[in-house]
Amino acid sequence: MSKGMAKRKIIAGLIAGIVSIALLLGMEAIERKAPVPVSEEPAAQSGEEAAPAPAPAEPASASVSADTAGEFQAGTYTGTANGFGGPVDVTLTVGDAGGITNVEIKGDGETPDVGGAAIPTLAGRILEAQSAEVDGVSGATFTSQAVLDAAAQAVAQASGQEVMAAPKAEGDNLFIPGTYSGTSKGFGGDVDVTVTVSEKSIDDIKIDGSHETENIGSFAVDMLDDRILEAQTPNVDALTGATVTSNAVFRALNDALVLAGADLSKFPTVTKEAGGEKTYEELETDIVIIGAGGAGMTAAINATQAGKKVILLEKMPYAGGNTTKATGGMNAAETHYQAEQGIEDSVEQFVEDTMKGGHDINDRDLVTVMAANSAKGIDWLDSIGAPLPKVSFSGGATNKRIHSPEDGSGVGAYLVTSFLRTMDELGIQVMYDTRATSLMTLDGTVVGVQASSDSANYTIRAKAVILATGGFGNNEDMVVHYKPDLKGTVTTSAPGVTGDGILMAEAVGADLVDIDQIQLHPTVEQSTSMLITEGVRGDGAILVNQEGKRFINELLTRDVVSAGELAQPGSYAYIIFDQHLRDGLKAIEKYVSTGITVQGDTIEALAEQLDIDPATLADTLKTWNQYVADGKDPDFDRTTGMDADLSQPPYYAIKIAPGIHHTMGGVKIDTSARVIDVNGKPIPGLFAAGEVTGGVHGGNRIGGNAVADIVVFGNVASQSAVAWCDENG
Repeated sequence: MSKGMAKRKIIAGLIAGIVSIALLLGMEAIERKAPVPVSEEPAAQSGEEAAPAPAPAEPASASVSADTAGEFQAGTYTGTANGFGGPVDVTLTVGDAGGITNVEIKGDGETPDVGGAAIPTLAGRILEAQSAEVDGVSGATFTSQAVLDAAAQAVAQASGQEVMAAPKAEGDNLFIPGTYSGTSKGFGGDVDVTVTVSEKSIDDIKIDGSHETENIGSFAVDMLDDRILEAQTPNVDALTGATVTSNAVFRALNDALVLAGADLSKFPTVTKEAGGEKTYEELETDIVIIGAGGAGMTAAINATQAGKKVILLEKMPYAGGNTTKATGGMNAAETHYQAEQGIEDSVEQFVEDTMKGGHDINDRDLVTVMAANSAKGIDWLDSIGAPLPKVSFSGGATNKRIHSPEDGSGVGAYLVTSFLRTMDELGIQVMYDTRATSLMTLDGTVVGVQASSDSANYTIRAKAVILATGGFGNNEDMVVHYKPDLKGTVTTSAPGVTGDGILMAEAVGADLVDIDQIQLHPTVEQSTSMLITEGVRGDGAILVNQEGKRFINELLTRDVVSAGELAQPGSYAYIIFDQHLRDGLKAIEKYVSTGITVQGDTIEALAEQLDIDPATLADTLKTWNQYVADGKDPDFDRTTGMDADLSQPPYYAIKIAPGIHHTMGGVKIDTSARVIDVNGKPIPGLFAAGEVTGGVHGGNRIGGNAVADIVVFGNVASQSAVAWCDENG
């Protein structure tokens, strides 16, 4: 039993009543299968989820004959625990014969089609087992845990255990002064909250969420304590895009406050005010950059280093965008890291691989700029303390070209942290929670931006504007407009990636290119929308179907591998790897801690958990290991990612299927990152970089090229904007 579950059992018991020490020890010994710790649906991008909607108030119940035999005391017993969206109550009715005859569960705040849908199933399981020791419902972990904790309390009462009244603050006091702690399951592990209270105020909050996704959930950990202290209530808005972590903080805090004698119903709910009076402000700068993702931050750093005053606008409460989601690395050719490791590569081969991967509809001139400047991009990252020394294969690459952090951690969060540190050192002004609404023009020249926050409307006058708003992978209406067959497909895109920059550019006459080219990534865990990095396959993993058989060269381009998966029974696959691969790729630790991996001490044991024939999967692995030894894959002609076999137990699997990952099309630019209008002319004063643009990736983006794109063209856009400012100052 995990430390987090043990804490939650103790806390939950205190919520309903402080159970005797003997009971606590007895409950601690209870073992039940833990549900797979994934986020409650509906999941959002790689790691976080949408806020829960209110559920119907009607409780779910299940019942059997009143003469059901058992060992409990006749009566009605209720337990309570915090679920995904609020308290969950479980009421057990025990008949005269001592058996549980009715289970009634009420969870008004649980998501209707996930936690709410799981409640009737859980009621039936508890009734059938005549016990709280039942499996949770996969995909509804938080609701399941709350139901089972509350049921355990009710079972304890039905067993005749003596209970004491929960502590309550006296008189009109809100709390019993002291320091209290609570723990809840977040996206990547336990989130611990310690709160210090006096009689009528919350005085201090410390949140420990070290397992949460860096630069997503970690922002919630960093920001929510201030929000709660300022509002003096646990009922504040979750951090947009980090709802799973936010709700874990709220649940842990509520548990701690109950221990402090608080009546949670007395606390108000504080949300951002919609509408109302806003101030109006006019600002002036050299360059406005819209979007604090990788391209925007790269441009901001370079422009500031060139001596220009920069304002960086970001509509989310934190930076990163889709760059945070990048897990593989950065493609670059003729780098010093390749030379040091004896890897032969060339700019020309980089260009040809990218053109072939993009089905030759890419703009070759743009591809050449990216490839030719990629080694300089690696050098620039070195200069800001963000080296990418590990070099390996990625799908569609002829040579080892994808550069990643030394420890194999996800490149996106690593770079975002480095960019933020550098921007802080340079004193770059970042306006968070501020959405650009339109581009300002004068006689056809872009001269600034209109923007808005919750408290103010802004007119920001500038000599140049750089669009770096990302693509539109998290705007389903826009995706479906261009690709109707992708309706309902999960996305790995960050919540702010909704096509704003493309629409603003169109409004001032910008042309679009390849706008209907939308990429599916083949390895997306569907319940969490978590992207499984290309590095897993690049370091030697294989894909198998439900029959336990390989079906494709795992390192073909993403569109081809995605199509191969969709052709399998059930339209999914499993990615299989071993302990040796895990040890060499830090990114895998997040998959393990999140609970999306399945593990077996032998390949046969793994197969049994996946409901695959053990002999078939074992034969597949034996065959693959022989191919690695021979250096040849006669089945699917794989020639890369074969440096090590899969022979070191334990073995791991992740169930995956394709998900929307990148929108290749967007605003048309030239090799100077100038935005081109519908007449083929540059729009004066307007530049763009990153996923907001089209032309670089063609019909399919090769893994590792997105980071090359943002670093190279972020720099190109800033250089062009700086030159424009100097020429038109």
